[in-house]
Amino acid sequence: MRDTPDFFNKLVDSIAPTVFGHQDIKGAILLMLLGGVHKHTHEGINLRGDINVCIVGDPSCAKSQFLKYTSGIVPRSVYTSGKSSSAAGLTATVAKEPETGEFCIEAGALMLADNGICCIDEFDKMDVRDQVAIHEAMEQQTISITKAGIQATLNARTSILAAANPTGGRYDKSKPLKYNVALPPAILSRFDLVYVMIDDPDDQTDYHIAHHIVRVHQKREDALQPAFTTAELKRYITYAKTLKPKLTSEARKLLVESYVALRRGDTTPGSRVAYRMTVRQLEALIRLSEAIARSYLETQVQPRHVRVAVRLLKTSIISVESTEIDLSEFQEGNNDGSDDRNNNSGQADVHPASESEGVGTANQQKEEYRVKEDYFHRVTQALVMRLRQHEEAVRQEETGLAGMSQGDLIQWYVNQQNEKNNYSSTAEVEIEIKRIRSLIERLIRREGHLIVIDDGRQEGGDGAAARSARDTRILAVAPNYAMD
Repeated sequence: MRDTPDFFNKLVDSIAPTVFGHQDIKGAILLMLLGGVHKHTHEGINLRGDINVCIVGDPSCAKSQFLKYTSGIVPRSVYTSGKSSSAAGLTATVAKEPETGEFCIEAGALMLADNGICCIDEFDKMDVRDQVAIHEAMEQQTISITKAGIQATLNARTSILAAANPTGGRYDKSKPLKYNVALPPAILSRFDLVYVMIDDPDDQTDYHIAHHIVRVHQKREDALQPAFTTAELKRYITYAKTLKPKLTSEARKLLVESYVALRRGDTTPGSRVAYRMTVRQLEALIRLSEAIARSYLETQVQPRHVRVAVRLLKTSIISVESTEIDLSEFQEGNNDGSDDRNNNSGQADVHPASESEGVGTANQQKEEYRVKEDYFHRVTQALVMRLRQHEEAVRQEETGLAGMSQGDLIQWYVNQQNEKNNYSSTAEVEIEIKRIRSLIERLIRREGHLIVIDDGRQEGGDGAAARSARDTRILAVAPNYAMD
């Protein structure tokens, strides 16, 4: 098996062959089945080697099929539903023995799945008190009980594969993951990989999915022709788990550099990752690298294994690509209807020479003012951060207005981006300035995130003077605005 060309991808394709696509999730399940290496410190503390995976997705995205398949391929595995599970049912409880009358411990799902996998469906439907009960089992892999005179610490060395539905039924791509799923950050950070499955209509994808499903119903087992059968996969995974790969010096250096880069991206203003990068994600990178080395039956973790692990982690923590925002209605000359509507000077007096030329110019302008949701939130939070810094400086010095002029704010942002070499020409800078002006206008008029302290207008000013006044007006952050 190991000498098969394109071995790793064929191994991934053999996971849950009845489900079409979702290669990243299949790869995550394969690495979870292989697991990392369990370690022990000199103080006797256990370092987790099992990999936890969470799948968040719209209804009918095959989440439960992944869980059912995984529970069937592992000898010691338990499938349960979070909606009907309590804290005692998942961990352990103390019950009285009917015959002797003595108290004894009854194992829950996590204890029964020791050295296996616990698949929890409808994870978001669990009560908050029940979710807290599995914190210890997910990280320390033990369950501590102090009840009815019994004090014990029991092993729960299990990987957790959880499936959750978004709040409101459908995933809202305009919001980060933490607002789409009813799970606290303490639980989310304990998952090594979190994947989002979105049911978006797409003719080509829908055709392939429908063709795959109909073929499975028509030909059943003959329709599925994975590179490796389930029996071969089980034997391969059992043998691979006996290996204990060790980190090489090159892999260790790459792990440190990758973690620092991920942390740097997490602290960027306006960052829209699914959850905060912590030391847990560094440990997750180590476990994933060890699992990838096991999949190749290698006894050392090489830099190429680390690169695959980093790519998997990046695809799971980045925000889902969101819809575009059109800022064209907030462009200059279309701000509040009072500046240029009633005069014939400036930009209000621009009329296309011909209809075709007018359509082309309008489409080009619309493209310039169409931005990604991620860009909108990133720029918004950068501007808000700068305004609050300025407000704090003015408060300490007790001089001047608390706000900042729009022109100075835009100039600050452009200078920041220019220092990072994000512009290749002056035309890009001019387009950026137009976008930010429209974005600020939207933040004032629609979002209500910014307020105008002084509009900077002068009596009797023409259209050009009015437009210039927009850059001289003083802006401040709305009191009720809270950064994500």
